[in-house]
Amino acid sequence: MKKPLRNKTSVSPYITPEGQKDLSEELSYLWKVKRPQVTQAVAEAAAMGDRSENAEYIYGKKQLRQIDSRIRFLTKRLSELIVVDRIPDDTSKVFFGAWVEVEDSDGNIYRYRIVGPDEFDPDRGFISIDSPMAKALLCRTEGDEVVVSRPNGTAVFVVTSIIYRQT
Repeated sequence: MKKPLRNKTSVSPYITPEGQKDLSEELSYLWKVKRPQVTQAVAEAAAMGDRSENAEYIYGKKQLRQIDSRIRFLTKRLSELIVVDRIPDDTSKVFFGAWVEVEDSDGNIYRYRIVGPDEFDPDRGFISIDSPMAKALLCRTEGDEVVVSRPNGTAVFVVTSIIYRQT
C-alpha cells in the first residue's frame, strides 16, 4: 500500500537580484573556499592515526556533511528561482520587491520590503512574500486598510506609502 503524499508548504520561487547574488556568493564561498579548507583539515586529522577517537576528524566529517548538504540545497534552489528584476508597470500597488510603509491603530509606523522566502530578514524589514503580512498587502494601494491574521489575533494597518527602487 502506498503512503499518502504529504502536503508540502508552498514556497514562492521569486527572488530579487540582490537575493540571487547573495545565494550565488554563498554557494561559491562554500564550494571554493570553505569546503577545501575543511577537507584539508579532515585529511590532516586522518593522518594522525586512529579516527574513532579523533575529535578533529569526527567534527570535520560532520562539517563536510553540513557543507555538502547546503551546497546541494543552494544548487537546486538557485536553478528553481525566478529573478524579479524589473519594477511593475503599476507602481501605485504593492507587488513583489516593493517597500511598503504601514501604520497600525496606535500610530506606530512599520516599513517592510516584500522579498522571496530565501532572503527574508526581519532586522532589515525584509518579509517573505509567503508571510501573512505580505499576502495581505499584495495589490493594495496607499490609503487601503489591511487586516492581518496573527497568532495573537488580527491586526489592522493602513498602507501609508509604496516605493519601488531599482537596485
